[in-house]
Amino acid sequence: MKDITECRERLHGIFNITVTPFTAEGAFDLDGLARSVERVIGLGFDGILIGGTYGEFPAMSSEERADLFRFVMGVVADRVPVMLCSAGSDARVVRDLTRLAGDLGGLPMVTPPFVSEVTDEQIVAFFREMAPLSRTGILVYNAPGIGITLSPPLLERLAEIPGVAGLKQGDLTPTAIDQIANRLHGRLRLFCASDLAFLGPMMAGFDGISSTNSCALPELILAAYRAIERGDAATARDLHRLWYPFRALARRHGQPQTAKAAMNLRGFDGGFVRPPLLDLGRDETAEVAEVVRALSGDGRSGIRLAA
Repeated sequence: MKDITECRERLHGIFNITVTPFTAEGAFDLDGLARSVERVIGLGFDGILIGGTYGEFPAMSSEERADLFRFVMGVVADRVPVMLCSAGSDARVVRDLTRLAGDLGGLPMVTPPFVSEVTDEQIVAFFREMAPLSRTGILVYNAPGIGITLSPPLLERLAEIPGVAGLKQGDLTPTAIDQIANRLHGRLRLFCASDLAFLGPMMAGFDGISSTNSCALPELILAAYRAIERGDAATARDLHRLWYPFRALARRHGQPQTAKAAMNLRGFDGGFVRPPLLDLGRDETAEVAEVVRALSGDGRSGIRLAA
């Protein structure tokens, strides 16, 4: 993507939050990552997100994150738009990664700085500083998991900043979704941050979703999204219900861990997690295997297990 205008035009649909496969020793498995990127592009996903919270960026150095950006952008070669997570608590790191992401033709995804007692005015000032650094604009990520939840009125203020191209909304409470969908639609591209509960935001008028669990269940989650995209809410609902047992495990054991375990069971390149996360143990992996086998036995899921 060359500028913010092109970025906004392409910023819609289902984006795969690509997990970062690590070796048992903690190194990047770049070959496995390249295969994962090719898989989701080949299946027809509208874009990918690299180095996000479920891509385990907090466990990486800033140099590793920059290397990850360069590698993936080389693999993608602008076939689909790419969100590149430049979030962090150190504004200097965020500044450097945001500039790099835009220079590479990706869309930097920026959270508020996750430091204690940061005020709304400081958050606005932070985004005002970051937005002009990227020629493609920035994506504001409202991520309650970092300990800061941006209110709808604050998000409206951020929408006024030149260079803010979109919002990835992690606070999925109905009142927040209702306010954002009706106050910000058309001003920003709106993305639901979670595939665990995306039907409501999409029905409210959001432009797309980002999905971690589609690394493990790409056929099923893609089919559910395409159904709601074409207005077939009943099919989308039924397909979404189909993988509830997997969502329950992901909530219990952690999303990147559960997604990686399922990927490995399917012969995909999930790899290992990095500390402080821990890979699923034998019993937890057996639970995941049972759920995936059950899904593969239901013709509606489109899931096939490796022989």
